[in-house]
Amino acid sequence: MNFNFQKARDLMVENQLRPNKITEPTILDLFKNTKKEDFLSEELKKISYSDLDINLDINRGYLKNLHIAQLIHNSLIKEQDKVLHIGGLTGYVSVMLAALCKELIVIEHQKKLIKKIEENIKNLNINNLKIINSAFQDGCVKESPYDIIFIDNPIFELSNSFKDQLNSKYGKIIMIKKIDNYLCKAYRITKNNNNYTNEFLFDVFTKYELYRKRAEFIL
Repeated sequence: MNFNFQKARDLMVENQLRPNKITEPTILDLFKNTKKEDFLSEELKKISYSDLDINLDINRGYLKNLHIAQLIHNSLIKEQDKVLHIGGLTGYVSVMLAALCKELIVIEHQKKLIKKIEENIKNLNINNLKIINSAFQDGCVKESPYDIIFIDNPIFELSNSFKDQLNSKYGKIIMIKKIDNYLCKAYRITKNNNNYTNEFLFDVFTKYELYRKRAEFIL
C-alpha cells in the first residue's frame, strides 16, 4: 500500500502545529504544500512528518516540524525582506523561507548537500534563492545587509560579525543557542542602529550543533 504523504502533512499541521499556536494561514499552507519527503532520502521519507529530528549530516539535520514552524513564525518575514539562511541542508526550510521573502541567500558548505539544494530548487522553479558555498561562521558579507539572518541548527556562540551584516533598522537574527548537549533555547535578536534586544522564544531539545568554532559571546 502506498504511503499517503498528503494525509501525513495534513495531520502534522493539525496535530503538531495548530495546537502549539501556529495558526497563521500562510505558514500552515506552506507546511501543507511543501513536500518534505522530496528533500529526504528513501529511507527517511516515511518519517518526514513524524515528531522527530531527522539526521542528515554529522550533528546536523532537520529539527522537529513544530520547531521549524516556530522559528519561521517568529521571524516575522515580510515580502520585501532579504534573508540569509545559515545551513541549507537539502533545501526544505530554505524553500519555505524563499516563498515568504523577496530574496534568499543560503549558506551551505557540504558539496553533496549543495547539489541536493540545486536539484530541489530547479525542480520547484524557484528563482529568488542563491546558494553560497562558505563557512557558516562567516555569513556572507558581500550580499549584506540582511533584514533577517535565520540559523535553524543550534550554536553555542554567535560571532559579532553577524550583527554587522544586519539591516541597521530592525534587522533580526533568529537563532538557537545551545546550552548543553541536548538543551537549547531559541532567540530573536533585533538590531536598532547599535542597540540590540534579545527575546527568548522557546526551548529546543536536540543534539544538533551547526558549528563548534569559538567566537565572541553575545548572549
